[in-house]
Amino acid sequence: MEPSRTRRVLVTAAALLAAVPAAVFATTPTDPAQAAVPPTPPGWSLRWSDDFTGPAGTQPSAANWIFDLGHGYPGGPANWGTGEVQNYTDSTRNIALDGAGNLRITALRDGAGTWTSSRIETRRADFRPPAGGKVAIESRIRLPDVTGQAALGYWPAFWALGSPYRGNYWNWPGIGEFDIMENVNGLNSVWGVLHCGVNPGGPCDETSGIGNSRACPGASCQSAFHTYRFEWDESVSPQQFRWYVDGQRFHSVSQNQFDAGTWNNMTSHAGYFVLLNLAVGGAFPDALAGKTPTPATVPGHSMVVDYVAVWTTGTTPPTTTRPDNPGWDAYAEIQAEQATARSGGVLENASEGGQAIGKLKNGDSLRFADVRFGSATARQFLARAASGATGGVSGLVEVRLNSPTAPPAGSFAIAGTGGWQSWRTVPANISGITGTHDVYVTFTSGQPAAYVSLNWVKFAA
Repeated sequence: MEPSRTRRVLVTAAALLAAVPAAVFATTPTDPAQAAVPPTPPGWSLRWSDDFTGPAGTQPSAANWIFDLGHGYPGGPANWGTGEVQNYTDSTRNIALDGAGNLRITALRDGAGTWTSSRIETRRADFRPPAGGKVAIESRIRLPDVTGQAALGYWPAFWALGSPYRGNYWNWPGIGEFDIMENVNGLNSVWGVLHCGVNPGGPCDETSGIGNSRACPGASCQSAFHTYRFEWDESVSPQQFRWYVDGQRFHSVSQNQFDAGTWNNMTSHAGYFVLLNLAVGGAFPDALAGKTPTPATVPGHSMVVDYVAVWTTGTTPPTTTRPDNPGWDAYAEIQAEQATARSGGVLENASEGGQAIGKLKNGDSLRFADVRFGSATARQFLARAASGATGGVSGLVEVRLNSPTAPPAGSFAIAGTGGWQSWRTVPANISGITGTHDVYVTFTSGQPAAYVSLNWVKFAA
């Protein structure tokens, strides 16, 4: 659902691919919420999940999710590039657990006619198949239970964006987008779409993308839960992307439909992050119904999410420091630009060679998956850092283990170093670390301005 997309009706249900049974973890669509992720079948491994278990009225896990706020990413396209009218918030009126194992994202309209809703994305941005294997991204969702004129403008979605989009909001669609489930205007239809290449036109016919749609099996998309799943399969040649609803395949795209450059641009990076959102208005619903929402559109309906899960199967790749194959030696230089996931900062060239993550500020973070400390005890953290912050602007660079909200294992303060390319190696003492951990480098400041750039980090005994 990213920059400058307009939509058209992709196909009618009568012209869809034949429903093909798949070895997926489908559930009966009329089941109530399960409050749990389905069991993992033999041969697969559960890599990440959230079953949204927690007290009613609380936000989803901050360790798993990032809130997208307002009308666009800072420095990115207005209205999320799609013409949506709602303001995204982190208010529990718009997004909250319901206490029964569900996440509810609710679209609201105030007395002045202003719409609000919510959008979240996974902190992890490394979802991809192991070499020669498969990855499956799945969610069980009940769409807003509203149809007809009252539903005009509702646009729920479950989708994934290529990790290089973070911090560079103008490289769409080349980095890839998988729309696993989209629905508009309360229609009993699920759309699956691939976005790639260049905009407009290109191999994915942007801004429409390559897509297909079908009615939800059995009960309508709005009246029951359905399981929506996407698979990226590297175990076959040519490789394939496949879309399913309740275990029935309704869309597929093959590697041989694209030139090598287009395919590599969307498959050779670190992976994808997953998003859930309920938009109101915008290019897709407008394309099917004229300008939306309308005065007849009824607020207060929710997209209800039972779980999100990511599984992989196949060969597990060796642990290296390649950006498309995360895993790190704690005692070697870990390049900042190869972070498994990043929130904030900008990718830029470094004066001393290579690339760096520039202009990090309060609340930003970098995540490095599976950093291996081994049996030796690391007692020092070192970072190659620079700062062009003005006088009075400073902040902390912190190391946390396994969660961005865990207590810091160590930190150092930094202010202006003489410029954003004036690099220096800054050490910090840390509590002893052994074993293997996800390492988060977080940034905390009392001022909103950017205060540090990072080229690399590493640890020492």
